[in-house]
Amino acid sequence: MVPSETSLKNLDLTLLAQRLGRLCKQLGVEVTAAESCTGGGVASAITSTAGSSAYFTTGYVTYANAAKTRLLGVPEATLAEHGAVSEEVVNAMVAGACRESGAGLAVAVSGVAGPDGGSDAKPVGTVWLAWGDTAAQEAECFHFPGDRQAVREQAVRQALVGLEARLNEREKASKTH
Repeated sequence: MVPSETSLKNLDLTLLAQRLGRLCKQLGVEVTAAESCTGGGVASAITSTAGSSAYFTTGYVTYANAAKTRLLGVPEATLAEHGAVSEEVVNAMVAGACRESGAGLAVAVSGVAGPDGGSDAKPVGTVWLAWGDTAAQEAECFHFPGDRQAVREQAVRQALVGLEARLNEREKASKTH
């Protein structure tokens, strides 16, 4: 479930992080974040909750393409062919973050927060997010309105909402098996 633009802006990061923490503990899942345009905002939101070291031990801020390759194993050819703000790159970031950290679930964020750097194909506010693990990833492109801070904040919220949704899916699946 993707919240509407208005409801996304109203979601409290602390509440989202607390709900995420409860689910992680309940399911015994460690999460990680691989971030570019959010610059560590997802990791900061998660670790603002006391006890988060039980389910969040590693995060990656890979702002430069070279860092995406060096720390997460994103192929240089993928970056060259698709650009950092792409489905292929965030999927590779998720897989790499889980592989390198040992976490069972990751979120990756790469986008154009502005005010510069946009193009006709990828205007300011374009943000790709992906969630998953080493075996499977699910990516989605968002177009967040507002200035640099607003784009980054919305991306952090969406990242947390997406982590929570995937943990809820895992919880439901575990109850049916």
